[in-house]
Amino acid sequence: MDNYPHVGGLLLTPGAGGTRDHRTLLAVQQDVAPLPCLRLDFPARIAGRRAPDRAPVAVAHLVQNAACFAAEVGFTPDRLVLGGRSYGGRMSSIAVAQGLPAAGLVLLSYPLHPPGRPDKLRVEHFPDIEIPVLVISGDKDPFGTPAEFDEHLTAIRGQVTVVRLSGGHDPAGGDQLIGTAVRDWLAQL
Repeated sequence: MDNYPHVGGLLLTPGAGGTRDHRTLLAVQQDVAPLPCLRLDFPARIAGRRAPDRAPVAVAHLVQNAACFAAEVGFTPDRLVLGGRSYGGRMSSIAVAQGLPAAGLVLLSYPLHPPGRPDKLRVEHFPDIEIPVLVISGDKDPFGTPAEFDEHLTAIRGQVTVVRLSGGHDPAGGDQLIGTAVRDWLAQL
């Protein structure tokens, strides 16, 4: 892909209550075209369950599907960029921290902590992330304030790019801005 010389494909995953057809994931796929993009549901969603998978199940699913996708598009897994919305981005970041090769991470509305529970941080794996990371979040997201992100993203050892949009966990009208930000970031990797 001439627009993305160092990226072979993009694997995107949804939030805990969403599917691979979430409008933000669709917008990102459209904006990065013709880059190969796999929007992937987690096992619980595929089985029709509402509760999300526990991290070991979701991470194993990501590892398996990243390898298949990389082989399908003809690149090594370290040329894929992984990410997703909320829970999906979190699971992708855990997979990378545990050793899944990737060219970068795209974290859309990352759930830094549950709403109203800043003491329940989901950042213990951040120091093990050594690749470039794009973080896009709303400035009024109950899952993490801009100040909280500024504090905790410093633990990531890879280069971190932050894009803040107006709004909450699902910024209204933000899909086009998110797609453009992902496209522009991927082109600079």
